[in-house]
Amino acid sequence: MALKHSLLAAAVFAASASAQAQVGAALTADLGTTGAGVHLVVPMESTLNGRFGANYLKHDFDKRSGLVDYKLDGKLATFDVLFDWYVIPHSSFRLTGGILYNGTRFKALGTPSASGSFTFNGNTYSTGDLGALKGEVNFRRAAPYIGIGWGNALTPNKRWNFHADLGVFHQGKARVNLIAYGCTGSQTFCKQLASDVNVEELRLQEQVSDYKIYPVLRGGVSYSF
Repeated sequence: MALKHSLLAAAVFAASASAQAQVGAALTADLGTTGAGVHLVVPMESTLNGRFGANYLKHDFDKRSGLVDYKLDGKLATFDVLFDWYVIPHSSFRLTGGILYNGTRFKALGTPSASGSFTFNGNTYSTGDLGALKGEVNFRRAAPYIGIGWGNALTPNKRWNFHADLGVFHQGKARVNLIAYGCTGSQTFCKQLASDVNVEELRLQEQVSDYKIYPVLRGGVSYSF
């Protein structure tokens, strides 16, 4: 949360400083792999704009890890502090760099096999013995972004503009917390179950870490004022 507040403070400071250097700003509406988003664009220098905003996407999907199927229910939520550099003055092409506050998080629910059991680490457990297999998946909060883009929301004498972004942000390896709720066996049995769940947790972490580099492809429209 401290990181989120720091990024918002940086955005407010940059917007305030830029307003003194040059009058004018723009609002954008975006849609793409980061979901729906809105951004405030402010001038920093003649060839540099600051872009600050948020994106949100509700995302549910299924994932198989070893012999266990999971339903993942979650959200992709990011807060952007980006800087667009127009390499050639008065052109629409830009290089973009910055940092994101990454609030992406998923709830994971293990689904038993047709026989009503789970198998991990070479051992099979019935749902009656194990209970429910639940977990949470999240990623590193600070995610650096790099990309390219087209369009300038602050084009002189033009209120409406279109733009597009192509880039990636690095959110690192997934962090997974997986727990079996409701073990009904003996203490020894439940300890073995917990040990096997820990092994499965590491396996699931490796599976979802395929998303440590997240692609960004989005487009939108802007209005300057």
